Amino acid sequence: MRSEKLTRAWFAVTALVALTGLGTQVAATASAADGRVANLLCFFTIDSNLLVTLTSALVALGVARGRLFTVLWLDALVGIIVTGIVYQVALAGLYELHGLSLFADTMLHKVTPILFVLAWLLAAPRGVLSRRTVWWSLLYPLAWLAFTLPRGAITGFYPYPFVDAGALGYGQVTLNCVFIGLFFTALAAGAFLYDRRLAPVEPA
Repeated sequence: MRSEKLTRAWFAVTALVALTGLGTQVAATASAADGRVANLLCFFTIDSNLLVTLTSALVALGVARGRLFTVLWLDALVGIIVTGIVYQVALAGLYELHGLSLFADTMLHKVTPILFVLAWLLAAPRGVLSRRTVWWSLLYPLAWLAFTLPRGAITGFYPYPFVDAGALGYGQVTLNCVFIGLFFTALAAGAFLYDRRLAPVEPA
């Protein structure tokens, strides 16, 4: 699993799967009567899959390096895990999907998370994460909230029921976001510890 060619091939497939899901979702949204493609950027699912596409492509091309990449790499990992888990726990079954929407939903919420997490667990390079990376990675969910909540207050569109301040009020939404933020932080710290534990030991 550690061969460079296999690693790059796996991440290339992962990037292609995520990109296919994203493209299909754009097409499905554009074809809907009330679809607004601009709303897609409010979805944590879409943003996390974009990060997966970017970082997987960089690994596949052999140009994955630098501090910025490491932060985006961790954001992609934790973001796609949160995407998969929150979808299964809170969102699956809320909507009846068919055709392109069902295909995109499956790719973005199931196939891509499985491929990317397995790739990171089994084939990713070790010893690249640091405590500073964990802290910097937290800017991603904060930036998402800083964009989504004010936009929702202006447009009335909230991507998920648990951040719908119009329906729940800002107190409940804040509590929901705190729980998800703690979950994100715990996953980022866990990824750091896993990476540190399996990092190659340098010879004395």
